[in-house]
Amino acid sequence: MGRMKKQFAVIGLGRFGGAICRTLSEQGAEVLAIDSDEDRVNEFSTIATHAVIADSTDENVLKSLGLRNFDHVIVAIGDDIQASILTTLILKEMGVPRVTAKAQNDYHEKVLRKIGADHVIHPERDMGARLAHNITSTNVLDYLELSDEHSILEVVSGQKMHGKSLVDLDVRAKFGVNIVAIKKGSSINVSPRADQIVEEGDILIVIGADVDIDRFKNQLLEE
Repeated sequence: MGRMKKQFAVIGLGRFGGAICRTLSEQGAEVLAIDSDEDRVNEFSTIATHAVIADSTDENVLKSLGLRNFDHVIVAIGDDIQASILTTLILKEMGVPRVTAKAQNDYHEKVLRKIGADHVIHPERDMGARLAHNITSTNVLDYLELSDEHSILEVVSGQKMHGKSLVDLDVRAKFGVNIVAIKKGSSINVSPRADQIVEEGDILIVIGADVDIDRFKNQLLEE
């Protein structure tokens, strides 16, 4: 008998939480949408599997909703930092296996991590970083922060890399980064071989520490 669908709960149905709820639902996941605002809950009643009006800072309420049995709970509460912290603390004390929480600032993040949040995200900061990477280099198509010091970059190869194999470029030894995939037109080569030739216009998926990625960009991508 196959495992049941993963169960997610999203607490806070503002722009950020609402987008998560919609996307998870579109992907066929079981989603419980929670907010203290009746209008928001009504909006998501036809989108999520279940949508309820609830005070997430009330431990008895969260227990009654059975949140300890959910695989992943996303705390997407907006401006109320106290409610975000209390909710995250209660969820971890209840034994929820994975809690992702939205942080408003660095101090908020520190507290969330101290009380056991498994993953903390800064939507505005992260989007700002992606935009900055995209607009400072015409070669950068996309940027995803993995941690405070590591990222994945989607870049377009230029003339400096044209006609050279991955062995010739030797980016791991020279820069400490790894090219984990190469897209040529509609085809993608994951974990490309060392003799793979890079051509101008190829899209490279590069992973590494931010300082190493910057050196790689400056020396091989900037014309």
